[in-house]
Amino acid sequence: MKKLSIIGLLSAGLLLSSCFGTTPTAPAAGATPPPPSLKVGELKKQDLTVYNEFATTLEGKQNVEIWPKVSGFVQNVYVEEGQKIKKGQILFKLETQTLNQDANAAKASVNVAQVEVDKLKPLVEKGIISEVQLETAKAQLVQAQANYQSVASNIGYSRITSPVDGYIGEIPFKIGALVSSAMSQPLTTVSDVSEVRAYFSLNERELLKLKESMPKNEKNLVDLEKAPKVTLVMINGEEYPETGKIAMINTIINSTTGSVTARADFDNKNNLLSSGSTGKIKIPTIYKEAYEIPQSATVDLQGKKLIYVVKDDNTVTTMPIDIVANTQKGFIVENGIDEGTTIVLEGVTKIKDGMAISPAK
Repeated sequence: MKKLSIIGLLSAGLLLSSCFGTTPTAPAAGATPPPPSLKVGELKKQDLTVYNEFATTLEGKQNVEIWPKVSGFVQNVYVEEGQKIKKGQILFKLETQTLNQDANAAKASVNVAQVEVDKLKPLVEKGIISEVQLETAKAQLVQAQANYQSVASNIGYSRITSPVDGYIGEIPFKIGALVSSAMSQPLTTVSDVSEVRAYFSLNERELLKLKESMPKNEKNLVDLEKAPKVTLVMINGEEYPETGKIAMINTIINSTTGSVTARADFDNKNNLLSSGSTGKIKIPTIYKEAYEIPQSATVDLQGKKLIYVVKDDNTVTTMPIDIVANTQKGFIVENGIDEGTTIVLEGVTKIKDGMAISPAK
């Protein structure tokens, strides 16, 4: 009986082991993981525009300083700071009492000289005196008349008018102030801001790049008439609603600063822009039938940018690219790549040359 019980127990144990206990099977050695799934895309040529920005300072079309031509006390100020005025409008009146006295004295001298000439004429005709005395008297008359005209002109200069249309700037001299042509500060400045000029600087490299991108005339010189329109970014970060045009590029490089000055003009009919303001000039460069390569699709190798090209068998191979410009998204390439080439767009740091991938679009 004991022998049968032991055999029964062993049989039951083997049965339970076969039902509930299994030994795991080890994976086959050298199994290859599946290729990574990476986003890819086909390159297509397109016209791309890149903007270069330059800090700028704005000036009115004309900024005319108003200076007195004669000395005197300010008797009247006929305009207010910031007022819009017309050409020829009177701005200031200087006190002319002293000048009037000088004019009266000069006029009296003219009368005396005229009397002397009139007195000598008949005496010369009768041969009582020589012709020389009469000619001397006539010369003195001319001198007296010239002195009078000079004083009279100075009286006219006491009325100071504007030479241009524009806006009045600061007026530092008020009624009663003594002014003269020798003072260090003008009476005011009249600024014509119907058109605003934006001045900006370029270094040698920027100048060369700008000239290469500009249209040329038959003499292979930059044709500003055909140059693309430029944009002004105002100090508040907003773009001025009207585009401008490049009016001047100085090609003489300043040996001290290594830069040149350029100018763009903007209409200011709405008087939004002010002389003395600052901002940025955006100059477009258009690349015809070029590729824009995302930055995420490139890798750096010894100072060169590479992309991964997907072959027909879904393996990848590296290709260097010749970058002509940078964009906010990546790089512009014009040559060296066939249109329709498929490249890896992301995850390029995780793959290597010759590796297989699973393309995802």
